[in-house]
Amino acid sequence: MTHWFHRNPLKATAPVSFNYYGMITGPPASKICNDLRSSRTRLLELFTDLSCNPETMKNAADLYFSLLQGFINSLGDSTQESKLRYVQSFKWTDTLQGHVPSAQQDAVFELISMGFNVALWYTKYASRLAGKEKFPESHIPKLLTPAEKGQDLEARLIDTYVIQCQAEAQEVTIARAIELKHAPGLIAALAYETASFYQRADHTLSSLEPAYSAKWRKYLHLKMCFYTAYVSPDSPADGEAYCYHGQTLLASDKCGEAIRSLQEAEKLYAEAEALCKEYGETKGPGPTAKPSGHLFFRKLGSLVKNTLDKCQRENGFIYFQKIPTEAPQLELKANYGLVEPVPFEFPPMSAHWTPEALAAFDLTKRPKDDSVKPKPEDDVKPVKEPDIKPQKDTGCSVS
Repeated sequence: MTHWFHRNPLKATAPVSFNYYGMITGPPASKICNDLRSSRTRLLELFTDLSCNPETMKNAADLYFSLLQGFINSLGDSTQESKLRYVQSFKWTDTLQGHVPSAQQDAVFELISMGFNVALWYTKYASRLAGKEKFPESHIPKLLTPAEKGQDLEARLIDTYVIQCQAEAQEVTIARAIELKHAPGLIAALAYETASFYQRADHTLSSLEPAYSAKWRKYLHLKMCFYTAYVSPDSPADGEAYCYHGQTLLASDKCGEAIRSLQEAEKLYAEAEALCKEYGETKGPGPTAKPSGHLFFRKLGSLVKNTLDKCQRENGFIYFQKIPTEAPQLELKANYGLVEPVPFEFPPMSAHWTPEALAAFDLTKRPKDDSVKPKPEDDVKPVKEPDIKPQKDTGCSVS
């Protein structure tokens, strides 16, 4: 499913040394800084390592986040922030705004930005496997400097990523329902719910600058159309909901209505093909998915045509029913099979953070000229993501 899902690029970041010469007054603090540096470097390496699996990613992320917690929260059950929260500047790019980084001298900014990248990695890993994980939003209001319009940590973008993850996870549910030959009515209802997710995601981005969001929105609109065609005559879509609803009508001996439903599916499938072409021609961040070339997409076209031919034959020989001029209005609700985000929590603070370790960071010895002025070595280089070549297309197989 590599080229079935649209993916925005990973965020890039400047190196962080965690060297606090003069401030460090004891071995416990030195060890924490060394561990922070090495665990951050390791986590960044894993983002582009094709051999990395979810277990490895989780372990690496938990290690870094547990160490970083000491820069954010005080020891014990105190709700006060750590005295170290603002000692380090961090630089990150945004997925939609090219290679121009933003910087904040705030450990919460680092926690959220790195967590965002971990969440992106899960979506990319899932697309290679063809389950998603909800990005933790609880820390976002704590940012000292609120995210600017169009940046990754802005509420609209966070919401869009979360909704898209839910929609794509549900696509896997639909593929499994088709593979296991569940009732066409259930498949149509799941498709309707999935289309609603994509519609919400597209609407969430509607107020964002087209220069940043046009390509992403084309993808969301395309997927909305693909799955809406299962259901709504008023929406441009590719015909899956109508296709499976047509099968349900035929099974109920409503052959005339089934033909009209399938005719709508056929029309909408053609519209979806046109949308695929528009998406491919739209410039924007991230590699271009190729849904129209995917077996899952092509199978639907054949299914619509074959089912329509069958209905027309049977209506000519058996039913002799009048074909309605209007496509049937569908009100579908899936009673089960809907996905929910997996709850996410950051790991607890590392056991290395003891009162002795914290005391070994002496802020009074911090150099007075220690500021957030960018340094040449802090330049942010784009993440060179591996070029995933699609393997033989066999559709979506879910075990």
